[in-house]
Amino acid sequence: MKKITDNVYVESEISVCNSSCVVTKEGVVVIDTPMVPANAKKLAAEVSKFGKIRYVINTEPHGDHISGNCYFGGTLITHDGTRDAILASRVEDIKGMLQMTSPGATLDKDFRFRPPDITFSERLTFYLGDHSFHLINMPGHSPHQVAVYIPEERTIFTSDNISRALPFFRQALPDKWLKTLKELQKFDVDYVVPGHGDVGDKSCISEMNTVVTTWINTVKEAVAKGMTLKDVQQKVTMLKQFPDLPRDERTAGVVSMNVTRLYEVLKK
Repeated sequence: MKKITDNVYVESEISVCNSSCVVTKEGVVVIDTPMVPANAKKLAAEVSKFGKIRYVINTEPHGDHISGNCYFGGTLITHDGTRDAILASRVEDIKGMLQMTSPGATLDKDFRFRPPDITFSERLTFYLGDHSFHLINMPGHSPHQVAVYIPEERTIFTSDNISRALPFFRQALPDKWLKTLKELQKFDVDYVVPGHGDVGDKSCISEMNTVVTTWINTVKEAVAKGMTLKDVQQKVTMLKQFPDLPRDERTAGVVSMNVTRLYEVLKK
């Protein structure tokens, strides 16, 4: 795990998303869990060296953030909508995600979908040791995204509302996403932990705003030209806007999914 502050550690090497922990005088808080079972077990053992795992927080409802929950102790906290997603999850879906992101990885006999012990709708604050954990629903990447703000560490965990990888719009609320990014700018922090990619400062909020705006405006222009959904899926590749996008089947599939979602939302 990479040490960010005296008490904040982030793991991105063995986890599809960024899995993090905050060490307090009274135990450890884990934020998001690895999807690959072997990696989740490895991280749980590593984190336990800092102290007892007291809480686990899921920042969103997607499989790469929730699937390792069962390998961690402590009280699990999620948004109400994430609980619904966990209860509706199917093993087949996780197997598919594993094959896409971690070929060769398999589920083990200990795997199960672990639902939360505590949920909230808008805000929840709890205290552990000398730290306060402020959980805030900030919709964008999905309706159920959660930011975790820890003022004592001058750090905010943003979920996939900020991602330094190819963004996913499958459940996105475009207008709310832009509003959330504006709200994130108001936090007095030195460290921004995205859902994917390297930890940054507040400049990565502006970078993400540019990315999301570019996706929205590109599809908005296509809609204004009268393009059909099929036209958009076939012709809007985003390679002009983002020349560094990989030219592979998986990326093309994500782009098609993204423009489909944006088209459907913007046509309403």
